[in-house]
Amino acid sequence: MIDAKAFWNRRFSDHLKEMNRYLRYMFNGHIAIAMLFFISALAYYYQQSLQDLPDDFPTAVIVGVVFGLVGAHSPVRTLLKEPDLVFLFPAEHQLNAYFKRCLLYSFVVQLYIVFLVAAALGPLYFASYPELGTRHYLMVIGALLILKVWNMLSNWWMLRERNPRVRGIDQALRIVLNVVVFYFLAQGVWLYAALVTVLLGGTMLYDYAFARKKVGLAWDLLVEKDQSRMRMFYRLANMFTDVPHLKNTVKKRHWLVRLVTKGVSYRQSQSYAYLYRITFIRSTDYLGMYLRLIVIGGAAVYFVPNIWVKIAFAILFLYLSAFQMMALWNHHRTIDWLDLYPIKQEWKKQAIMEWLTRLMILQTVLFVVLFIIQWNLFGSVVVLIGGGLFSFAFLHGYVKPRLT
Repeated sequence: MIDAKAFWNRRFSDHLKEMNRYLRYMFNGHIAIAMLFFISALAYYYQQSLQDLPDDFPTAVIVGVVFGLVGAHSPVRTLLKEPDLVFLFPAEHQLNAYFKRCLLYSFVVQLYIVFLVAAALGPLYFASYPELGTRHYLMVIGALLILKVWNMLSNWWMLRERNPRVRGIDQALRIVLNVVVFYFLAQGVWLYAALVTVLLGGTMLYDYAFARKKVGLAWDLLVEKDQSRMRMFYRLANMFTDVPHLKNTVKKRHWLVRLVTKGVSYRQSQSYAYLYRITFIRSTDYLGMYLRLIVIGGAAVYFVPNIWVKIAFAILFLYLSAFQMMALWNHHRTIDWLDLYPIKQEWKKQAIMEWLTRLMILQTVLFVVLFIIQWNLFGSVVVLIGGGLFSFAFLHGYVKPRLT
């Protein structure tokens, strides 16, 4: 006989320890300061832009789409593992209390997204619909919480269905209905919103009746979904620290490899120069992260009106990219055969420093090009000189002493 409550407490405790193990690295002092600056600057210019908001701005569409997606995306975390397919499958009927707690935990852990979205869209909503007021917006948030429970239950029931096409159609239908509901709620059109809510409720009842026809849970699907979400978390955490649980995938990317290794000779001293370059290109971690930071930083540099904030954003994202790319140094440390080659440690340090320098110079040049496109010659000169000085100081003052 399985004690479902005790089993949940044990599994939940292990899950929290695993999450906290990596969260403390993800929100260290450097990242926290950078995020605080980034969010503060965005909040300031967001508030400034609301003062000149046009009358025909599609606020209802934005609120409907964002709230609808947040409500419809309500996954269930079961915390199941692969051995459970063997040891717990026969005792499914004893785990009702366990799965109820999974649903409760899944709802509570997703509340932060609801409140973040509500807080972010609140100023826009009040600027567009001042006549509706705070009370109406709070009622919309309350409706979001209720519909999120509905969607979570529907998702749970549909996890009994193994056919991904059936699940996809059900998910797409509920997304459309959720978006339409919040589109009407945002404008205060309660009648149409109520009619669409009835349709959404009918979809939920259909999902329940559909699930009742299934014999039992699709345990392999539950484990697959939970492992997929943990892999996403591990990939995010891997940007900040090494994650042994993460199985890195490699992509060939032949033309990019040829491009970055074209100038590398076959001398013994260039072994790590070649290795770090192909690791950066072929690993799924570094190239994508580097490009995303360039795109986000470039968008901030291009759209922020104040020149000094533009410059600050350029330096900030230059720092974030270099800080994340430092992980290349330890990428191969678990491969013992690298230590068998007669390659000096100085060559390894020289290779990583040279490659990081190239990456920071490339990012600096791209940001300078954005300033030139906007005919901001002063900003381009400041970023070019400031980016070069910052790159030199960061690499030799922060990175190099930590290459041990």
